[in-house]
Amino acid sequence: MVAVAALVTLVVAAAASLFMAWAIGAGSSGSTPFAPAVGANAISVMRAGFVVGLLGFLGAVLQGENVTQAVGTELVGGAPITATAAAIGLLAAAALVAVGVFTGYPIATAFTVTGAVVGVGLALGGEPAWLKYQQILALWVLTPFVGGGAAYGTARLLRAERASERVFVPLLAGVVGIIVANIEFAVLGSEGGPSTIAGVAGSALGLPSVRGVDLGLVVVSALIGGLAAAALARKMADDAAAGQRYFLLVLGALVAFSAGGSQVGLAIGPLVPLLDQVAVPLWALLVGGGLGLLAGSWTGAPRMIKALAQDYSSLGPRRSIAALIPSFAIAQIAVAFGVPVSFNEIIVSAIIGSGYAAGGSGVSRKKMLYTVLAWAGSLVLAFAVSYGVFLAVDAVV
Repeated sequence: MVAVAALVTLVVAAAASLFMAWAIGAGSSGSTPFAPAVGANAISVMRAGFVVGLLGFLGAVLQGENVTQAVGTELVGGAPITATAAAIGLLAAAALVAVGVFTGYPIATAFTVTGAVVGVGLALGGEPAWLKYQQILALWVLTPFVGGGAAYGTARLLRAERASERVFVPLLAGVVGIIVANIEFAVLGSEGGPSTIAGVAGSALGLPSVRGVDLGLVVVSALIGGLAAAALARKMADDAAAGQRYFLLVLGALVAFSAGGSQVGLAIGPLVPLLDQVAVPLWALLVGGGLGLLAGSWTGAPRMIKALAQDYSSLGPRRSIAALIPSFAIAQIAVAFGVPVSFNEIIVSAIIGSGYAAGGSGVSRKKMLYTVLAWAGSLVLAFAVSYGVFLAVDAVV
């Protein structure tokens, strides 16, 4: 009887995780990456939802391990998450995210999942992981200022009469190329760990290190950045507007990939402590979470894409480019350090920053206020609900 109850609880936890993955795919990871591109009329709403689902799946499989491990094992110390706790936490968080999807308000997924996991973890008798909380809080607080500020500055430069778009936009593409060269992929490591394109190719060159600087890595990074800049410069030489739209779509694809790598951990992270009980490898869990994200993107993302693209700011290609570059960079920093981050917070902050570069035209202050209140409320509510429900269930059972 006990074994049957445990099996049922595991199934419920897995179902809750799948529902959470769908809610994330339909909400933050499915809607935010291509919202600026849709706002700039570079891609249709339905096509954006389709493409972002595929890219999110790839990101989940190739980059999802760090955040998944952090959510599953690093938010609370001394009390591993049980199947019952995972089910309660995931259901509470997913319900809040789903409410945001159907009402058109982007609930910050990282806030809800973090609050829910910490809530059930403390209810289990665990200890607060203060160091991890400091890392998470620092990223959450800095994101609007860094991301929004970078988007604002970039948009201002692109709008300046003295700045030539045919020169400046390719330089931005070069910066993006350097970032891509140095992000980690699970399949590139030689000993089962992740590695970067620049790291692998740089090692093959056999160049020495000078004062601790790997010359091979620097050379490969510069080469990839230069190729990206040259390719976009050539495209913009033929048609500047078409070149901007092409760059915008590439940025959307990179952000969508990064979203999968970050957001999948919010859906499946609470299941990590249960893997030993069911003899399931982590990569299989990542694939399952990625499929859940894909399903959510294909079925529920278009509504949120429309909300972000049209309700927050009327974006053109330049302001959209300015919004996506810092979004991509911040997302990859979060993935590298294993910090759960809200893509809604990242992209909305960048959209607002780029919107204010044009004098704030098209930016809805009322919508901004409601969004911030929804973010803060979701964190507190997810913690309180998951903590209270777990204690009630534990007392009854």
